[in-house]
Amino acid sequence: MSDAPTPTAPSAPDYRKAEFLTSAGKFSQCPEDSGWEVAFAGRSNAGKSSAINSLTANTKLARTSKTPGRTQLINFFSLSPEQRLVDLPGYGFAKVPQKIKLEWTKQLEAYLAQRQSLRGLILLMDVRHPLQPFDRQMLGWALAAQMPVHILLTKADKLKKGPAGNTLLQVRKDLKPHQDLVSVQLFSALKHTGHKELIRVLDGWLTDDSVYDEEEIESV
Repeated sequence: MSDAPTPTAPSAPDYRKAEFLTSAGKFSQCPEDSGWEVAFAGRSNAGKSSAINSLTANTKLARTSKTPGRTQLINFFSLSPEQRLVDLPGYGFAKVPQKIKLEWTKQLEAYLAQRQSLRGLILLMDVRHPLQPFDRQMLGWALAAQMPVHILLTKADKLKKGPAGNTLLQVRKDLKPHQDLVSVQLFSALKHTGHKELIRVLDGWLTDDSVYDEEEIESV
């Protein structure tokens, strides 16, 4: 993240007006590094594209597939001339050669470390399998760059309220040493729940509103 001063951020966007902007196969192919953007990252089966589509109320915006790992490009979606959402390549169960996985890792690490307009990372984890090795690797990269992270425990509809709540508490407990940079909530793209909490975080990052209280982020 740059130490250079940034221009005054625009007002909170209307996520329903999100439009596809461009795709990049390499970090060097990303669009102009200006303005404000928030990236969505997660394992191939974490429901990343579904979460973006649910947030924007557009089921065709981000490509979804029953085959994990189909998102192999960095996809940019415009919210305004200066604000973007970014869908990063999924990892985990993607059935691709190891050489390609290593290249994805290289490009993803470059994006997280060097992208100056990146204001925060939405990290998605299946609520039934949180904090897998890749999740911790992503957290490590983000924390090393002092990048704020908001975790979505997705597919919360797959668990009853009690077990889902217990998982939320356990993940928060596990990440308490990093609570200044990391926050957590439950989310369900299928039930369209958790939008209020997610939008509050996104608005804070995309409008340069530097303070939001994790304790005020309600669970699903």
